[in-house]
Amino acid sequence: MSDQMTTDSIVWALNRVKESLPHHADELNALDGALGDGDLGVTLSRAAERLGTDPSTVTSDMGALFLNSAKAFSGASGSTYGTLLATGLMATAKQTKGRSTVPWQEITQLLAASGAAMAARGKSQLGDKTVLDVIEAARRATETIDDPAKLAGAALQAIDDAIVEFRSAPFKQGRARIFGEKGVGRDDPGMIAFKYIVESLLPTSKPE
Repeated sequence: MSDQMTTDSIVWALNRVKESLPHHADELNALDGALGDGDLGVTLSRAAERLGTDPSTVTSDMGALFLNSAKAFSGASGSTYGTLLATGLMATAKQTKGRSTVPWQEITQLLAASGAAMAARGKSQLGDKTVLDVIEAARRATETIDDPAKLAGAALQAIDDAIVEFRSAPFKQGRARIFGEKGVGRDDPGMIAFKYIVESLLPTSKPE
């Protein structure tokens, strides 16, 4: 197994995400509807349709691939979540511009760069019970791992643990914060959506 992430790796991952996200649309819409607009599943399904469909995504430049993916999420709708994911992907694109390979161990750094960019764009911070918290959990869990299958597995386990941990906390960002203590016991839809994105990257994962 290669010790490098390649453009082929990214194309494979994009295809997996593209196939997976629509299968979770109804659940994500319902979770989001309990706290906000109820269109998260629709947003991500529209973004998934755009992933890998543009011929320009077939390139040896990893940065270009990530940038095209960012455009897929930003162009799907004007949702905050789509914008945040696009921001994170643009940060990753900047880190990988002009490169055809990246060591798997560098995934941790890419997650850190993405999380920082998303925090700045969304004016949020760790502990606010947002997608940032599961990204940080995944970052910590993937340090020093250089096997792609183990990377995805470690990240997914850390994300699951973070979701359980934050379930007992109130929301501190976005429209959901108006629920105050009533938000305790509810999961953040953005966290769940990110979990499904990572879950789709497991070698044995299949859409339900």
